[in-house]
Amino acid sequence: MVKIRLTRIGRRKIPVYRIVVIDSKKARDGKYIENVGHYDPRTKEVKIDRDRIEYWISKGAQPTVRVAKIIAKDSNKEIEKEKELEPDKEEGKGGSDEGTN
Repeated sequence: MVKIRLTRIGRRKIPVYRIVVIDSKKARDGKYIENVGHYDPRTKEVKIDRDRIEYWISKGAQPTVRVAKIIAKDSNKEIEKEKELEPDKEEGKGGSDEGTN
């Protein structure tokens, strides 16, 4: 079975993780199929290749619980960013009495 999970890089007491596609029988830091992102738990920085993750999930890869949480948080951040970029639809509509004298 193929999994999407974290593999540790970084040195002692400074963890940094790659998000990788790997056979479930391989060791945590073993040879992986594809690197699809990285995660720094100290700064909460996440970089994910969404297209490749969706591709592997469609092929039957199972994300681990932690990776699923990281993906969900990252998608929530993207939705919030899109909302910030959208102009307010309420602005500019009638309802104010300015200029009606």
